[in-house]
Amino acid sequence: MTRINEGWGSGPSARYEEIAAHFRPIFEQIARSAIERDQERRLPFKEVQWLREAGFGGLRIPKAYGGSEVTLPELFALLIELSAADPNITNIFRSHQGFTEDLLNAPRDLWRDEWLSRLGGGEMVGSGFSELAGAKVGDYATTIIPDGDGYRLNGEKFYTTGSIYADWINLGAVDAAGEPVAALVPTSAAGVEILDDWDGFGQALSGSGTARFKNVRLENFHIKPNSARFPYTTAFFQLVHLASLAGIGRAAATELSRHVGARARIYPRGNGAASADDPQVLEVVGRVRGPAYAAGAIVLNVAAALQRSHDANLAGIDPDETNIHLLAEIELSQSVTVISKLILEATTVLFDALGASAAKRATALDRHWRNARTITSHNPRIYHDRVVGEFAVSGKKPVAVGYRKIITPFDTTSELA
Repeated sequence: MTRINEGWGSGPSARYEEIAAHFRPIFEQIARSAIERDQERRLPFKEVQWLREAGFGGLRIPKAYGGSEVTLPELFALLIELSAADPNITNIFRSHQGFTEDLLNAPRDLWRDEWLSRLGGGEMVGSGFSELAGAKVGDYATTIIPDGDGYRLNGEKFYTTGSIYADWINLGAVDAAGEPVAALVPTSAAGVEILDDWDGFGQALSGSGTARFKNVRLENFHIKPNSARFPYTTAFFQLVHLASLAGIGRAAATELSRHVGARARIYPRGNGAASADDPQVLEVVGRVRGPAYAAGAIVLNVAAALQRSHDANLAGIDPDETNIHLLAEIELSQSVTVISKLILEATTVLFDALGASAAKRATALDRHWRNARTITSHNPRIYHDRVVGEFAVSGKKPVAVGYRKIITPFDTTSELA
């Protein structure tokens, strides 16, 4: 069944249903065991492998390299659907999709072509940027130092989301002079240790714990030609979280509807012979479903802004003349508090439509709020609101976290036209 027939609206393109049809059977299979995985804290290695084999990691990769070459709105529509099945798995692929954007915006060279081919062939990348010891995001104690004809990597990372499932870790560090350097580190290399020690009450299966690196040998091939990232980096990574929230909202609305429809017991002050006939209960169902719909619509609108930023970067358009990258960041920031409030409220109010039995562990309805609360904590609303206010009043540009400079555009006529 298409999502438009379910009331969630049409996809972002005429071809979207064809794209999504390939993955929906896998999403459905993932959803069937989502409660069991959450309750048993079973890491979804098998489920991630299903998606890898189906080409999910190559969604944005050009067809010439084995990928599907989808647009950013198409990608985020799929991420919403995956998040409705299990938002943990969306987070697992977050860094991989971000590294893909690095490649798509990088200058054409042999290194870029090699990695596009690897990702198009099914290899997977995890995250290795955050450190608990740093004073702020982007400060690194981890080092990559020349050693003979190669390099040595030492350090420790946290929030290494997806790395326990991946072949490579996309990692940020500094060299001997304190200058930023980035590398792709094989997860199987000697001296690499990945721990499943993330103990959050939500997103517990995303593999967001510690990775340690002790005298890890790296070759020239592993070092990224430069440490710059794509111009819509901040907005992209935060929009993945908003897509996860939109998917959580859809799952919560769907499960609530099912529970209400099956509920035989009614309250003495109820307004119908069954909960499914009680207008006040149905009102609660609407108060959950409406926010989920709105969140999805907002995500796709912001994804279109990211697509404009991507297209402008590849076309070599001067960002100072158009503010195209700035506007993508602003559209994202304007969405964070709205979507966060919508889904946190929806995943709380849903219990008002059900009795105390809804609190039973078997229903696992609490997982929606736990996941949503954890995701919104990764994406602090207070700073986004301030950024929006500063832009609205004075036109001040937000600081793009993790992005250092605009990467030189490359000729796309043969691959991406």
